[in-house]
Amino acid sequence: MTASIKIDFVSDVSCPWCAIGLRSLETALSQVADEVAADIHFQPFELNPQMSPQGEDTGEYIARKYGSSAEQIADTQEMIRARGAELGFEFRKRGRIYNTFDAHRLLHWAEGAGKQKDLKNALFAAYFTEGRNISDHQVLEDVAAKVGLDVNRVHQILASNEYADEVRAREQWYLRQGIHAVPAVILNDRYLIQGGQPVDAFVRVLLKAAEETSARQPI
Repeated sequence: MTASIKIDFVSDVSCPWCAIGLRSLETALSQVADEVAADIHFQPFELNPQMSPQGEDTGEYIARKYGSSAEQIADTQEMIRARGAELGFEFRKRGRIYNTFDAHRLLHWAEGAGKQKDLKNALFAAYFTEGRNISDHQVLEDVAAKVGLDVNRVHQILASNEYADEVRAREQWYLRQGIHAVPAVILNDRYLIQGGQPVDAFVRVLLKAAEETSARQPI
């Protein structure tokens, strides 16, 4: 029997471990497809809510926020690149980090259009692989068009404050639940997987959640 599992994937578009976590989750789901049917909802989290539209140099930002040396930054970026490569995701060197609030507004809307996961993956690729400015409205329109979203509607949303209150409310809700680092992957409002975990870790928790869900279903 296939168990339906709700998954809330709390993350930021500018978070490399979130891209790794999503690839790990997707790979795990493909391995347990006979046991698990996933209903994934992408929830907003901003690592840098005060980031200006112009962004900040990536090295300077990491050194300032985490106190990392140039050598430590290089080592971490190589580890991230290698982890991504194992999962079929390409991390390239990127010069700046950007504000992601407008990207989250689009992701909120895209859920109703049935394109949220497609848009999330496309935004990760645009930023981490292509090095594009994901706070730039033209870039966001281009990325949305690639996944088949209505560009006129996207333009309308970005030109307004539409969904801003909804995104901020969701961000605050997860902060109140104790989510202060991402990715945070929540299964059936019960199991929490934090960080860019390997595929096996996701498989174990998915199967455990599926077993409990099936046990609760009437025969």
